[in-house]
Amino acid sequence: MNSLKGKTVLIGVTGGIAAYKTCSVVSALVKLGATCHVMMTKNATKFVAPLSFETLSRNRVTVDTFDRDFTWEVEHVSLAKKADAVLIAPATANVIAKLAAGICDDFLTTTVLACTCPIIIAPAMNTAMLENPVTWLNIDTLVSRGMMAVFGGEGRLACGDTGAGRMAEPDALIEELNKLFSKKSDLAGKTVLVTSGATRTPIDPVRFLTNRSSGKMGYNVALAAHERGAKVIYVKGITDDFVIPPEWSVYSVTTTAELMGAVKDNYELADIIVAAAAPCDYEVELSPEKIKADTTTLTLTKAADVAAFVGKNKGNRKLVVFAAETNDCEKNALDKLKKKNADLVVLNDVTKEGAGFDTDTNIATLITKKSVEPLSIMSKRDLADKILDKTLEL
Repeated sequence: MNSLKGKTVLIGVTGGIAAYKTCSVVSALVKLGATCHVMMTKNATKFVAPLSFETLSRNRVTVDTFDRDFTWEVEHVSLAKKADAVLIAPATANVIAKLAAGICDDFLTTTVLACTCPIIIAPAMNTAMLENPVTWLNIDTLVSRGMMAVFGGEGRLACGDTGAGRMAEPDALIEELNKLFSKKSDLAGKTVLVTSGATRTPIDPVRFLTNRSSGKMGYNVALAAHERGAKVIYVKGITDDFVIPPEWSVYSVTTTAELMGAVKDNYELADIIVAAAAPCDYEVELSPEKIKADTTTLTLTKAADVAAFVGKNKGNRKLVVFAAETNDCEKNALDKLKKKNADLVVLNDVTKEGAGFDTDTNIATLITKKSVEPLSIMSKRDLADKILDKTLEL
């Protein structure tokens, strides 16, 4: 689907060898019916001539804030008002740092600061520069303020190193812009409660039982619901370090009992409950001292079943559960759908490469009482939208 037709996209080009890729981005956008205005830093012009972008965009390229060769208007403000989106590609460590600090010392940074539209950055730099903590802090700062960061894969870099730091490919950047303008608002006015991540069962003062969940799937479901207009209640166990929008109601828990408590306190506020957390299923009698015996026996008892509680008390709410299986996958998932009184179960065969815990991709089958829909491998963000689409059909 082409959602770019008629949109005005500002393209910021900074001083990196990946600037040559941005020519393909501009060309593709124009072919898709978008209006492109290119802004370049002075260093960027050493890699690609402004004339190249002027030819591709059919618009004048601006480099100098005080350029006098234009019809009278405050150009950085006028472009900012026209823009439906901004894409900075490549985004060097230098421009990322400037944007994070609010520094405006050229046309590009001045214009971006005046923009109120969505902004995407495509970082491109040496691996060590990208992995430097200050660069990650700057990127996290921009993302926390609502910007989006699109990364490329690993490979050989212009400096001769091999690793992360390549700019995302033009097709990936076009896809992100397309997604930006085709976002749904079908969850506006609804509340979605999402549980995410692992819980822990203490054994003694220093040890605990847990599982491999990173919380990526739950976080992406919450993010998709947020972007589709929902109010999000996010019950967060032990997860990776995600950037959480300030609008979310967040409840941080450690144990399964705490997870149950947070869900009990909030499920009645929700229209949809997505139980994506991976609770520790068992409890152990806690040893008051660190266990030092060469061998020991732990007696495990079943922990509280959060999904079953919601299923029993959900009323007209929709309940989505997950089934991470290794054998008899579809049968076990159907059993879970029935036992939890769920409306949808997302089945993951965790023996498949690219599925399951602590990956950025997943392979899922969406199962309801009336249908079984196998899906191909996809990002967890894309799967999140598939899950919400299916839930809204029920």
